[in-house]
Amino acid sequence: MSEDNWDVVVIGGGGAGLAAAVSAAEQGASVLLFESQTELGGSTQLSAGLFTAAGTSVQRGLGIEDTAEKFFQHYMDLNHWMLKPGLVRAFCENAGPTLEWLIGLGVEIPARESANAHMPGLAQAGVEDVWRGHVPKDQGYGLVQVLDKARRDRGVEVVMNTRVQSLLVEDGRVVGVVADDIEVRASAVVIASGGFAQNKDLVDRLYPFANRGGDSLFVVAAEGSQGDHLAFGEQVDAAVTGEGWGLMLPTAYFQRFHHWQSGFPPKSRIYVNGGGRRFMDEDASYAVSTGIIDAQQGGAWVVFDERARLNLPVGYTDWAPERILEEAESGRTLRADSLTELAGAMGVPADALEAAVTRWNDQLPNGVDDDFLRHRTLSNKGSTANPDPIDQGPFYAARLLPAELVCTHAGVEIDSNASVLDRTGRPVDGLFAAGEAGAGILGLRYVGGGNAVANALTMGRIAGMNAARTARGESTTSTALTTAGI
Repeated sequence: MSEDNWDVVVIGGGGAGLAAAVSAAEQGASVLLFESQTELGGSTQLSAGLFTAAGTSVQRGLGIEDTAEKFFQHYMDLNHWMLKPGLVRAFCENAGPTLEWLIGLGVEIPARESANAHMPGLAQAGVEDVWRGHVPKDQGYGLVQVLDKARRDRGVEVVMNTRVQSLLVEDGRVVGVVADDIEVRASAVVIASGGFAQNKDLVDRLYPFANRGGDSLFVVAAEGSQGDHLAFGEQVDAAVTGEGWGLMLPTAYFQRFHHWQSGFPPKSRIYVNGGGRRFMDEDASYAVSTGIIDAQQGGAWVVFDERARLNLPVGYTDWAPERILEEAESGRTLRADSLTELAGAMGVPADALEAAVTRWNDQLPNGVDDDFLRHRTLSNKGSTANPDPIDQGPFYAARLLPAELVCTHAGVEIDSNASVLDRTGRPVDGLFAAGEAGAGILGLRYVGGGNAVANALTMGRIAGMNAARTARGESTTSTALTTAGI
């Protein structure tokens, strides 16, 4: 680390920070990147790498017609138009070009249909009518490796295992950072330090919904997600937006890891509420499923039978035959020889539970679901075999709840140029933000798989380019990024 003046300093070496550093360097800027952990990648590296975008070469290769305008309309409608349209439009317009930029750097996304977030190709990201989930080869790790190679090729210097202490501010302008008690001056600074999912105090204050998971709550965000962006924002009186918003995934009470390690619940399962009635497509996207589950009176249960338990694949930590048996033996997962007995243990009406399972058995094993259209979701996931009936006792019931904290949406407010805004709505001179740190795009509803990664890399790219422009004394812009670098 040098005390010399840099054009751009980037705080955070996750997806947003790497995209910012590479794009700034492509503009000819000298760039220094700080990473608080011992390796680069952040939460992006821990993810599937799914990237949501519209009007891409991958879509065209599959004969799919899509536009940024359609993406924008869907994005805003799902979020009840509670986000700034101008900012979201800038994101939607630039997500596709950013994906092409990544492909140009070496990211591999084949033009083929993908059944899930782990098969390279194009998948259904959420509840969109046009598939927009681009799954890269080697997942989030692959994205980070490509971006890191681009960083090295462009001469971006990295300081690892060093947490930036504060911004340097002079006369209302950000002129660098302080790290290891050393002042590092720069013409512009990009905050890309992630969210605050690993900071319990900030979760309690800014995303208390996560605490509904109670003792079952677990966090899958990177360890560096400590909320540093909020402390930096306080230094410049930055506006904060997105309070109360984030991404919680639905889990069973006994899960403690992301599904890559936990495994998946059985295909032959039914979700019922406190009234004993089925209330949703059990495979609905987490763009909407958490909200549906949270809205149920009396909570929610996942119900399945002995055949489903025995058919679970081995090798996973939670959804495995032996683990379910252990939970049942302990009494934490309910078990009974009949649905009537199980309903009694659950505290739900037995006639309602029996009616729900009977209707499920009449339909799903025959490839239809008139009530919740789950057969369509299964088809989109490449599942060709119909589920087995739920009819072989003993029967099981486990509490279902949102308990996996993935990302937080509250951060310093940015505009379409990725400039940080102060409490009056004016851009803070010399300061940009992206990813979870730069709030205003991740909103009330997580649009689907790839929303956070697309936001991080797209706005990171915009932040890096505009930071480089600031260093050259030029005005910032977001519209020029539609074709820049492609």
